[in-house]
Amino acid sequence: MARGRRQFVLCVRNGGYKASLEPRKVYRVLSDAEAERDSLLRVIDESGEDYLFPASLFVSIDLPAGAKAAFARNPARSEISHPARRSSRTTMR
Repeated sequence: MARGRRQFVLCVRNGGYKASLEPRKVYRVLSDAEAERDSLLRVIDESGEDYLFPASLFVSIDLPAGAKAAFARNPARSEISHPARRSSRTTMR
């Protein structure tokens, strides 16, 4: 995949950014040609915000179409991001 068209990366090490990056996790990349010239990637991190990180912390990956759709959704509105509700009914055992 061409450098300017990279959309998803796998974090291979967090390089001291423990609060922002988790190794072995997939992150979405926003296009930033100026940052890429400096060997940086604009990555949406654990906070949901985009920040610049060294490109050496990641490897570029291709995702299946279904996975791309999951990443395209707004996480604040995704049904996956909300905790499950507890039922007020008691369970019969």
